[in-house]
Amino acid sequence: MSKPQVLFVCVHNAGRSQMAAAFMIQHSQGSVNVLSAGTAPAKDINLVVVDAMAEKGIDLRAAGATPKVLAADAVQASDYVITMGCGDECPFFPGVRYLDWVLDDPAGQSLDAVRLIRDDIEARVIAFLGEIGTRP
Repeated sequence: MSKPQVLFVCVHNAGRSQMAAAFMIQHSQGSVNVLSAGTAPAKDINLVVVDAMAEKGIDLRAAGATPKVLAADAVQASDYVITMGCGDECPFFPGVRYLDWVLDDPAGQSLDAVRLIRDDIEARVIAFLGEIGTRP
């Protein structure tokens, strides 16, 4: 049985989707293929997000996290697409399960606010792994 592929999508791929992908990699311990992308990617990862994730022992820069443009082939190749505030901009393909996580955008937020978003994302990732039966 092949590993499921999960694609996290937000507008800028600089905050929410990067945090979700990093937590999915950490908590799935290799049992899931993980991608992230944005419908209008930013130039760089949000620095407050980098700081908030460092508090959890995740170095987004060392992991090579960079904003990437959403490609239709990545969506089509994924088993699950989890969107975070990109609305109808994500292409739809039959056979792909779509979920929309309503989360505040960390852009322009304080570190305290980003911590709350980060912790919400981590809890959702852990719950999702339990739902799809890939928690190691």
